[in-house]
Amino acid sequence: MRKLFIVAAALAACLQLAACTNGDAKQKETKGDAKDAAPAVAVSAMEVALREVPVSFEAVGRAEGSREVQVRARVTGILERQMYNEGDAVKAGAPLFRIERAPFEIELQQAKGALAQEVSREKLARQELERLKGLADRRAISQKEADQAESAMQQSVATVQIAQARVRQAELNLSYTSVDAPIGGITGRAMQSIGSLVAPNNDSAILTNITRADPLWVRFSLSEAEFARLRSYEKDETSKVQVRLESADGTAYPTPGRINFSGSTVDQATGTVQMRAEVDNPRLQLLPGQYLKVRVVAGTRQAIVVPQTAVGQNQAGRFVWVAADGKAAQRQIRAGDWLGEGWVVLEGLKPGDTVILDNLARLRPGTAVQVKKAG
Repeated sequence: MRKLFIVAAALAACLQLAACTNGDAKQKETKGDAKDAAPAVAVSAMEVALREVPVSFEAVGRAEGSREVQVRARVTGILERQMYNEGDAVKAGAPLFRIERAPFEIELQQAKGALAQEVSREKLARQELERLKGLADRRAISQKEADQAESAMQQSVATVQIAQARVRQAELNLSYTSVDAPIGGITGRAMQSIGSLVAPNNDSAILTNITRADPLWVRFSLSEAEFARLRSYEKDETSKVQVRLESADGTAYPTPGRINFSGSTVDQATGTVQMRAEVDNPRLQLLPGQYLKVRVVAGTRQAIVVPQTAVGQNQAGRFVWVAADGKAAQRQIRAGDWLGEGWVVLEGLKPGDTVILDNLARLRPGTAVQVKKAG
């Protein structure tokens, strides 16, 4: 009986183990069927291809006049008149200020009088020399007296030249009382009030500023790598480097500019190269001192462009989801510049790849997808 009991217990244990094994197998089979039966995620996708994209570099620049001049007083005197309206456009040579003329007119008359005296003395010395020279030839007087007369005449000639220079200086000072525009451009505010005493050797010398805003210059900087790429494109005779400008409110300036200066050294502090562009500004839409968004366009190249919304980012960098054999796969890419609402892809994709555009949050590597071509 004891042996029969042991055999019966063993048979019961085997039957229970077999039942559990069959149950686990059925449960796994049920789960596998459920997984296989999960519906595919419907996604929109696009097949990427190479296209022409511009080669461009972006920077922030600041506008300045192509010529900026400080108008200064060149003589000391009382400022009598202001002959322009602040902010007006003036031509070169236009009168701007008048400084009191009377003291300089008097100085000029004095210089002319002194010149007349010296001319008269020089004439008398020349006549005296001619008379003594004849006497010396006849040995009526000593040669020493003739030499002294010749020296006196030469001194009179030099004195006349000095007097002539003083007259010229007086005339020049008198002309400086009329302060005219040295260049054509836009005038600034008057720095000195009428009735002020101005002098060329202190701060009162600056009367106003004139800026030529057509053409306008825009200063900006490019990184060392961007500058190297720009130079490689400049060597290509078929490519034309253009500078596109955009104001702070996003308005694009219609006329492209051109680079008229590039630095010969790299700034050690910032690692950038100074650049300058020139742009026509006939309507004065752009003002000196204005900050502008600068885009340097240097030809075109073949590249793949994907929408920005299709690009994600993780610890490894930027990536996109691609559809291959009905499943989603994550693809790391190296992105370049923005192009409108797209992103230029430098590495990671090839023509013909299918990039998924939506339902990205539901995707995992290996997720089944049902692709619908995007319009």
